[in-house]
Amino acid sequence: MNFNVINIIDLLNSVGEKEVSSALSEFTCSKNPEIEFFLRNNAIDFAKRKISVTHLILDDNAQIVAYFTLTHKPANITASNLSKSAIKTLSRYAILDKDSNSFNISSFLIAQFGKNSAYKDSNKLSGNKMMEFCFEILKSVQKQVGGGIVFLECEDKKQLLNFYQHESNKFRIYGERYSETEKTKYIQLLRFF
Repeated sequence: MNFNVINIIDLLNSVGEKEVSSALSEFTCSKNPEIEFFLRNNAIDFAKRKISVTHLILDDNAQIVAYFTLTHKPANITASNLSKSAIKTLSRYAILDKDSNSFNISSFLIAQFGKNSAYKDSNKLSGNKMMEFCFEILKSVQKQVGGGIVFLECEDKKQLLNFYQHESNKFRIYGERYSETEKTKYIQLLRFF
């Protein structure tokens, strides 16, 4: 089975908002309702407002198998949470603020990353392959504008952390954040590329 990655802006330009919205409404994510909600309710608006851009992974029949959303965002990374080699690498992209002992860096953010539970053959697309598609886009942008750090946040769940920290994905923990609104702890991870 072949997969194609399409930028939601390109799709909007080719088939129109009504058609795209209809296709997005069929996406479900039983493991994480936030992933489903974002795609159905925010992806088009965020793309139009240039807040973030969603990339749909489609099968040969143009069915949505999965998606990821990318943006750029400043990150504040405390040096005490990092190894000496990570601090050295970060120093190529930002200056350590000695008062706060942290780096403020411009970086890429993988804002959303999820599979379609309603797609019958979703197991034919691995999470690692999804991440490869994601980094193809990031490396293309990097070639045009520079940068070399990407970060994400995920719930504090062993399966998610194992996936992101796996040697094929190469993310490392640099911090955590607690959302009072969602009553959820998020682990913050970064990767150099």
